[in-house]
Amino acid sequence: MGDDEIERNPWQALRRYTSARVGLGRVGDSLPTEALLRFQLDHARARDAVHTPFDAEGCAAAIAAHGYEVLIVNSAAASRQVYLKRPDLGRRLDENSRRALGERGASGGGYDAAFVVADGLSARAVHDHAAPLLARAAATLEGLGWRVAPVVVVCQGRVAVGDEVGELLRAEQVAVLIGERPGLSVADSLGVYLTYAPRPGRTDAERNCISNIHPLGLSYEEARRTLVYLMGEARRLRLTGVALKDEHEAVAGLPTEEEAGRTASGETPNDQR
Repeated sequence: MGDDEIERNPWQALRRYTSARVGLGRVGDSLPTEALLRFQLDHARARDAVHTPFDAEGCAAAIAAHGYEVLIVNSAAASRQVYLKRPDLGRRLDENSRRALGERGASGGGYDAAFVVADGLSARAVHDHAAPLLARAAATLEGLGWRVAPVVVVCQGRVAVGDEVGELLRAEQVAVLIGERPGLSVADSLGVYLTYAPRPGRTDAERNCISNIHPLGLSYEEARRTLVYLMGEARRLRLTGVALKDEHEAVAGLPTEEEAGRTASGETPNDQR
């Protein structure tokens, strides 16, 4: 069936501005074959994103390449199947991980911030985007004099697992970088959830979220600027969540990575790291 037989949708011009499925046209009562095949492909990509095994070792190596110590731990969900069926188990650590982080927190003396990386519902997003974003944000904070905890990579983790990690490491606030639920237009979107004074029992209303971080969405640089701003305000106001507003675009002078004194490559002036 040729293009001349497709009945065009008058909203088709909007497709140049969005990846959403608008203005697809129709052939009789059906979608055009090309649109149907694209839907099936994106649906397969979304399913693959959810079920792709998390390469925790590879993720840790990518983060360590920027000069950061990385600890790999596990949630209480023993497998991907359990993780998908029991969200509650992904929100807490298993006993061995809890013990190891508790010992590390007791010897660390406390931290201004902790970063947690968890696979969430898209390991692909974490594989592709977690290390470069984390390196940029942590570099800026360290350049500002913050004490950043070792990065914790959690296998089969959900957002709330960061509350337990942050509490065990004695961190003032925790930022969880996690693979977001894939949609039919984006399967590799990364989200960041920030919580001040983390501890088990915190609610979503007590967090700030930065979402849609991927090549066609929010850039690493814009995500870094937003996260650093929110973390600075969280420290000043001693809170996160609905009471903390993102007003970073109205604030001039947020430091670049270089101005903060350290590049995302892991280099520090005078090699003082």
